[in-house]
Amino acid sequence: MHVLIADKFEQSGIDGLKQLGCDVRFEPDLKDQALADAVRDSGAEILIVRSTKVTDAMMHPTLKLIIRAGAGVNTIDVKAATARGIVVANCPGKNSTAVAELTMGLILALDRRIPENVADLRAGTWNKKEYSKARGLHGRTLGVLGVGNIACEVIRRAAAFGMHIAIWSRRFDGQDRPLTPAEAAQLGLAGCATSVALAPSPAALAARVDVLTVHLALSPDTRQLVNAEVLGQLKPGSFFVNTSRGEVVDHAALRAAVRDKGLRVALDVFETEPASPTGVFEDTIVQEPGVCGTHHIGASTDQAQEAIAAETVRIVQVFRDTGKAPNAVN
Repeated sequence: MHVLIADKFEQSGIDGLKQLGCDVRFEPDLKDQALADAVRDSGAEILIVRSTKVTDAMMHPTLKLIIRAGAGVNTIDVKAATARGIVVANCPGKNSTAVAELTMGLILALDRRIPENVADLRAGTWNKKEYSKARGLHGRTLGVLGVGNIACEVIRRAAAFGMHIAIWSRRFDGQDRPLTPAEAAQLGLAGCATSVALAPSPAALAARVDVLTVHLALSPDTRQLVNAEVLGQLKPGSFFVNTSRGEVVDHAALRAAVRDKGLRVALDVFETEPASPTGVFEDTIVQEPGVCGTHHIGASTDQAQEAIAAETVRIVQVFRDTGKAPNAVN
């Protein structure tokens, strides 16, 4: 099978595809018209991408399978692929630990003001008096929007820090009660069941927490779900963390909440991000006091990428042998 990899991909995955007998073309910098041309010219049957955008125009008749080497498929025109009979598959859960680790790191950075500490030290300023002030996480309440693989990994880690947990998910929409032991076991949260409660709505969740973290896939239902109403329910000085997708949050409302309520915010994803791995970053929200950011690196650990590469190879092997793709989203 002819495979085109149009994004960064682990060497172990390339080797695994070759061992399956695939003809592999690896061009990680392809995008836009160059990607469309490469799909056509290579006769690719399988296209593998990470964050590269895949449009209808790129879907040449030879293409049978598009694999998102990661979880979210919002950069792929799934509707167009479906209309053309092209299967779209992803690798869910393989980067959950990595994103959860960054989420906890960002929460700690907000609480202990680590970015500000570092900036002052580099500027030659010693200010132990100021930076000795921190609330601490033990006994605080973490609100989690979403209850997928990443969210559950975050919940387990936050529980280990002694935090209380409240969650909202469409799965439990409108429910205001403790999570039952059976539900906790189903989610892999058996050890955390006593500290997890359900909130009936995103706004109700925001009203009862000290830290709100977002772990929602981007869809028409979740676009700007975190809006002025939700952010307005957060207590002054609360923490807000987003490591999911920038479009899930109304950034104008977030800027207003930072200014009006003194929210401390950590973002790994933004309303506008460069299309390439390096470039000019123009989103001014990181200039707001109390806002820190990272470069959309949540899934970018060696462990996560190796796991995703192995899952991608498995998807190709099953598709080759059976004509069906594991983790198909269409």
